[in-house]
Parts: sequence; structure tokens; C-alpha cells
Amino acid sequence: MIEKKLRLSSLFNFYGNLLTDKQKEILEQYCDFDLSLGEIAENLKISRQAVYDTVKRAEKVLESYEDKLGLIAKFDLTIEKASLAIKEIDLIEAKINSSSEFNDLDQLEKVKQLINEIME
Repeated sequence: MIEKKLRLSSLFNFYGNLLTDKQKEILEQYCDFDLSLGEIAENLKISRQAVYDTVKRAEKVLESYEDKLGLIAKFDLTIEKASLAIKEIDLIEAKINSSSEFNDLDQLEKVKQLINEIME
């Protein structure tokens, strides 16, 4: 359940502005403020079922945006590549600190390649 809510929250962060105002209002309370369906229903003076239906419909819409655009997948890949670049930099720093002679440019080339991939 928590993983599903985290996924919905991530989708909402990326694509929330593409939802209707009512969907945004309900998902903001559900995802960002972690309110229950009953609490949202009470706040908005609508039924719990209406809140549930809106959350489910919005979730389908957001998943379809991700299926078509893939922004979350691209973002995750970017974070992964940035992490790899940082690890390569750490290795370079370790070599520099442990040796007075540093002439291994392969790792620097890897970092440049990773950064270029991130910028694509």
C-alpha cells in the first residue's frame, strides 16, 4: 500500500498540473498531506466514494501520461547515471590522494561520458 501511494505521489509530482482542478485538490490532500479518503471527503463536503473514484481515475490518467511520456523513468535513469559519475569522481580522487603520479585518464573519460548522457 505504501509503495502504491509513493508511486501515485511521484506521478502526481511529475504530471499533477495536467489534472483537473478537482483532481489536483483531492490528490494534493491525499498524497502531499497524507489525509484519508474520509478526511478529504469531510474537507470538501463530498462523499468518501467520490473521493475514492476521483483518486482512482486520476491515478489511471497519471499512469497513462507516464506510459506515453516516460518522464519518471527518464528521471530515474538520470539519477542513476549521476550517481555513477559521482562514484567515478570518488575513485579519481582516491587515486590522486594515494599517488603523486596520476595519468589514468580513462576514469575522467567515463565521467565525461556519463555527464554527456545525463545532458542528452
